Amino acid sequence: MRHSKLMPEVNAGSMADIAFLLLIFFLVTATISSDEGINRVLPEACPPGIDCISSVNENNMLRIVINNEDEIMVGKEIISIEALKDITKNFIDNNADGSCTYCTGEKTLNASKNPKEAVISLENGKQTSYKQFILVQNEITKAYYELRNTYSDKILKKSADKLTNKELKKVREAYPFALIEVVTK
Repeated sequence: MRHSKLMPEVNAGSMADIAFLLLIFFLVTATISSDEGINRVLPEACPPGIDCISSVNENNMLRIVINNEDEIMVGKEIISIEALKDITKNFIDNNADGSCTYCTGEKTLNASKNPKEAVISLENGKQTSYKQFILVQNEITKAYYELRNTYSDKILKKSADKLTNKELKKVREAYPFALIEVVTK
């Protein structure tokens, strides 16, 4: 009779348990990145029977275009992302008609009459990167925040983080955030 070598067997049942525990461990400890959106309040829907389309005077509209190469154009001029905030602030705070008592703008005739009539028009190309679109949105938002902070400091004599709801509403009415996102054809 031949003696065969006995090979030890490995119990595979406990291996499946260990693999399952490792899988659970990695699922629990792994971080899942979450995308953040743009914080915007959408306007109310237009009630039926009311004409919600209003025309905007061309001087009251700042046209910003992001082309397919991620270049930013204001009017017919290509600008840098760093210049966009100041251009936006100067346009909004222009006070061409002199009706704004708190504005400090240059009162040029080719910019907005006052902040309540200023509208920012943003158009992007189909190949515009999401990153560039968000950077432009951030610069526009910074311009409004800086104007609102200046208003709360100089007119209300309070810092923006200490405003009551009524005062906050007054600041938002002084510099209403009017942004139109144009759909590219």
